[in-house]
Amino acid sequence: MDGEVRTSDDVTALAPRLCCAGSVVVLTGAGISVPSGIPDFRTPGTGIWEHVDPMEVAHIDAWRANPARFWSFYGERFQTLGDKRPNGAHDALVELERRGLVDAVITQNIDMLHRRAGTRELIEVHGSIATCSCLSCGARVASAEVLAQLEQSAVPLCACGRPLKPDVVLFGEFLPAAALERATRLAEGADLLLCVGSSLEVYPVAQLPAITLRHGGEVAIVTQGPTPYDELAVARLAGDVEQELCGLLAAVG
Repeated sequence: MDGEVRTSDDVTALAPRLCCAGSVVVLTGAGISVPSGIPDFRTPGTGIWEHVDPMEVAHIDAWRANPARFWSFYGERFQTLGDKRPNGAHDALVELERRGLVDAVITQNIDMLHRRAGTRELIEVHGSIATCSCLSCGARVASAEVLAQLEQSAVPLCACGRPLKPDVVLFGEFLPAAALERATRLAEGADLLLCVGSSLEVYPVAQLPAITLRHGGEVAIVTQGPTPYDELAVARLAGDVEQELCGLLAAVG
């Protein structure tokens, strides 16, 4: 992010809580990637689902019934996400982790930006665009090979001849059990769960703040839209997510 980092009163109040917490876990949603040029899903006028019905292009049944239509959407999404780079918010979380102030990042995002930024302890609960898999034989294929296939064909195929599916959690699918279990354990042990760029409405990930609160931890929220946990948060930052996290990093010194 260009320009001087401005630290708000809310950031100044959150910084000592982050520094004093024994365990800080971060939960991120689509909003953290918006400054990287990736639209979120539900913002009126700009959200991805404003222009396309997710049940038609992002449901496991849609992939099974019409893989060509499914990949007409996901092929473009793979290409778009592949060109994006982490922003200052991702970088701030990496630095907080490097300083020992953040234990892990749980993300709902599939865009790999936390990976590219350098986050070490990362739980991608909705999978990622890094690979695609064949549900028939179990083979896994790198996204670069899938994109190369899409230049020649409407549907990328496994070597066995069956359509490939992105290794992301589609509507109608369960989250990977191991990832969800790890995220749950982290939420249980967190003294502070910092929720960044998430509406906290998509379950089962949306239950993580409640788990932290139930186990005696605190929740802080950095996002521009309302969430169901706003009244329960010890800090509620509603500014630009990149500026807020860069400000938080500056405030912890």
